[in-house]
Amino acid sequence: MPTPTPIPVELRKARALALLRELGAGQLFHPGGTLLAHLERVHALLGAWGARPALRLAGLCHAFYGTDGFATALLPVGRRAELAAVIGSEAEEIVYFYASCDRAASYPTLASDVPCAAGAGAGAGAGAADNEAVSSVAPAFRDRFTGHVHFPDRQSRRDFAELSAANELDLARIDPAFRAAHGPGLAALFTRLRGLLTEPARRDCQAVLGGGGL
Repeated sequence: MPTPTPIPVELRKARALALLRELGAGQLFHPGGTLLAHLERVHALLGAWGARPALRLAGLCHAFYGTDGFATALLPVGRRAELAAVIGSEAEEIVYFYASCDRAASYPTLASDVPCAAGAGAGAGAGAADNEAVSSVAPAFRDRFTGHVHFPDRQSRRDFAELSAANELDLARIDPAFRAAHGPGLAALFTRLRGLLTEPARRDCQAVLGGGGL
């Protein structure tokens, strides 16, 4: 059976932009203009940092399912296959991971490299087990859509941190009120996550947000 021909990245990007426009991203208000303009800036910033194609595509599409900080969704999570068909499964998985993050539960341990205890994820769908897992020193990540707590690998956390930095720095650059209100908290967050960020991302965090620990 012949191997399927890979879809060129630029074609995936063009199809993603067409889907974003079809779903109204160009008409949705977002700081600095429209949601579509924000997504394109995040994609460009990740490219400037040297991100691989899947992460850049995820940056372009990171708001498809909404996020813990932006409730508006372009697609419900039950239609993930539609986005995966456009941008590829690797990029779509990054989008879902980013969108699904329960930030209050996941941020405190995201940068931890302490391995989780054997069996710590068992029964993570139940409330008591979730709470116990989230308080662990291991990098516990709570899916806000399902309530499931899991322990993502380092590459997933690196992608999440890089995309988070690109998203938040775009907002901080474009919106002085956002930077004044959230800049110190973001500087503290990315100082904690600095071990997961690339050097270009750390430099931009320092330049935009300050914070000596970056």
